[in-house]
Amino acid sequence: MQVKATLQINYRDYSFSNEELVKVFRSLLKPRMIEEKMLSLLRQGKVSKWFSGIGQEAISVGCTLALNEDEMIFTLHRNLGVFTTRNIPLDRLFGQWQGKSTGFTKGRDRSFHFGAPDYHLIGMISHLGPQLSLADGVALAYKLKRQNKVALAFTGEGGTSEGEFHEALNVAAVWQLPVIFVIENNGYGLSTPSQEQYRCEHLAHRGIGYGMDAYILDGNNVLEVYSKVKELAQDIRKNPRPVLLECKTFRMRGHEEASGNKYVPQSLIDTWADKDPILNFQNYLLEQHIITEDEISNWSHEIKQEINDALQAVDSLEPMQSTPEQEIADVFLPSPSAVPPTSSEKTELRYIDAIQEGLDLAMQRYSDLILMGQDIGDYGGVFKITEGFVQRYGKSRVRNTPLCESAIVGCALGLSLQGIKSMVEMQFADFVTVGFNQIINNVAKLQYRWGGRADMVIRMPTGAGTGAGPFHSQSNEAWFVHTPGLKIVYPSNAFQAKGLLLAAFEDPNPVLYFEHKALYRAVKDWVPTGFYSIEIGKAHIAREGTLATIITYGMGVHWARNLAEENGLDIEIIDLCSLAPIDYETILKSITKTHRVLILHEDTLVGGIGGELSATINQRAFHLLDAPVIRTASLDTPIPFAKSLENIFLANQRLKEDINYLLNY
Repeated sequence: MQVKATLQINYRDYSFSNEELVKVFRSLLKPRMIEEKMLSLLRQGKVSKWFSGIGQEAISVGCTLALNEDEMIFTLHRNLGVFTTRNIPLDRLFGQWQGKSTGFTKGRDRSFHFGAPDYHLIGMISHLGPQLSLADGVALAYKLKRQNKVALAFTGEGGTSEGEFHEALNVAAVWQLPVIFVIENNGYGLSTPSQEQYRCEHLAHRGIGYGMDAYILDGNNVLEVYSKVKELAQDIRKNPRPVLLECKTFRMRGHEEASGNKYVPQSLIDTWADKDPILNFQNYLLEQHIITEDEISNWSHEIKQEINDALQAVDSLEPMQSTPEQEIADVFLPSPSAVPPTSSEKTELRYIDAIQEGLDLAMQRYSDLILMGQDIGDYGGVFKITEGFVQRYGKSRVRNTPLCESAIVGCALGLSLQGIKSMVEMQFADFVTVGFNQIINNVAKLQYRWGGRADMVIRMPTGAGTGAGPFHSQSNEAWFVHTPGLKIVYPSNAFQAKGLLLAAFEDPNPVLYFEHKALYRAVKDWVPTGFYSIEIGKAHIAREGTLATIITYGMGVHWARNLAEENGLDIEIIDLCSLAPIDYETILKSITKTHRVLILHEDTLVGGIGGELSATINQRAFHLLDAPVIRTASLDTPIPFAKSLENIFLANQRLKEDINYLLNY
């Protein structure tokens, strides 16, 4: 590295020992040298993609040095300095970038899309905002456990335009969580300059709007970043609260290497080149006689040797190998066996009461279980399922949330990363669309990608029949059935409602629990007292018969039973109970007996789960069928409000006609 004549950055206002200053410099030098090597390997085709952080190392290194090693950091593309400062072995990093066995994801994800819990680091997903809410969850765990720790999460200036940024900051402020949000403002979101991303003068001002302290730092001055973050972290550990930092810096290369940066004026590149965080700091240390040119040369040689040794070790590894069975097995953690009732006593409960009792037992069984949702606190939820829970368990465990479903799902995931179970109540299943990204791209994929644990339950009050219109009545379970990594249960009666809810809490995997609103107070069942659970993925024969099999779930079970009993039809009814995984063994056994199948669901026809069931039955049991598989579903329209129109919409209106067609085929 060339020594420049004048310093562009002021390092003289900070009190660090010479030993600390040398540590800071070496921490800066290592990621820069790795970056330069990666750019060379990219040109050789040995790494597939590279997001360069050259020129931004001071932020990553300064923040990481300022925190304790057991405090969680959530990173983005350009935070290589975080990983190297946390001393992750280079063969593991290089293995990750080349899809080799030493990496963190078994070749299933690339670059910085991984978690390294042993190093208290969680990498990004490409959607940029979600890690901020995970940091909220980790910070909440710190606060609940009284651990006097702080979490830190990075975002770019472009990411501050995403809804998740605003949701995460708001939740952190409302709950006074010990988390530092760091905006790396490097001037461009891919090719879009900052003036086209936001209108405020400084992004730090957004923190003030959420009621938190906010600061603007010179992101190229490693000592300014280090000292300020260290000062804030020390204070936040004693006085938990969120803080927003805007670190001004510049992206010296393209968004990713293949895109280049021809859209950036050369004068701007030249200006920021003079502010290079490593060259300036090196020159300062040389000027102050804290280091020598020979020491720089020796350190560079040591790092170069470490890089080459790690690369040689990774290059010698064979490409990743696996089998379809192993890939599927890694989607979920092993689940516990079902627990039979501990008592022979039974109580007659409504569907809603069974859910409440199951939730209450789970709160007793798991002393740190956290419930989160809109209005679930003193108000008891819009359906009164959590009524009285605040008095029993306190507001720290039964938490009213702001209206920000995505951040709360992310917060639940963050809690899970710290070993705390949680439940998120969607006030209505329809509202899950706001949290869709977290569920589909973070929660569902974490275990498969890098073994991250998503031990959480999302309750989904669902279904029509109450005249609530198109935003409070949708059946949207099929959206999630399509997503590997999620378990989905859907009870049709009070016995299942309690047993499946408790099974969902027992399961270490993410479970979406659909509960039909129209069944809350409409059905009763004799339910065992005390604890029990029902096996997830196991169907139930709700009614035995020989003429045909109706495969259904939820409200469909009651429609099918009423049809059979009112018309004296010898029909077998399979209550799926679980939609992911599906119990095809029970289905095929029934078809062997009846040879005719109708699939019934309240969801709309196109893209509904009936299509998947029908295709699998045709593939595996076509030789057993005496008639085509029939699908009965709701109309392919949004759900109308007027009761008369809702009746036309619902699948029940076509069930009798369809079963007659099947039986007479």
